[in-house]
Amino acid sequence: MAKPKRERKEPSTGSTASPQGATKERSYGEASSRLEEILQDIEEGQVDIDELSALVKEAADLVTLCRQKIHAAEVQVKTITEQLEREAPDTTDEDDDEDDEDEEVE
Repeated sequence: MAKPKRERKEPSTGSTASPQGATKERSYGEASSRLEEILQDIEEGQVDIDELSALVKEAADLVTLCRQKIHAAEVQVKTITEQLEREAPDTTDEDDDEDDEDEEVE
């Protein structure tokens, strides 16, 4: 039963030979999917003890990559939001508030 699972993991042995290079080229979705696959294999007991440390290292690299991508996305969103706020016309409610106050007094 474990042999078919091992065949599915062959791409990971190629990526663990150079985990940083292979991991950094992945998209967030690819990294997340691979991480889920590794976790599932470990939870199901489908991993040889000889493969375990390499898979744990790959998983750690994938977690780091996902965190970096999330952080980069947060920075981009914040930058874009701040830029939009600076570019937006200054439409404060001060003028409207003054008109409302005048109406209340009259």
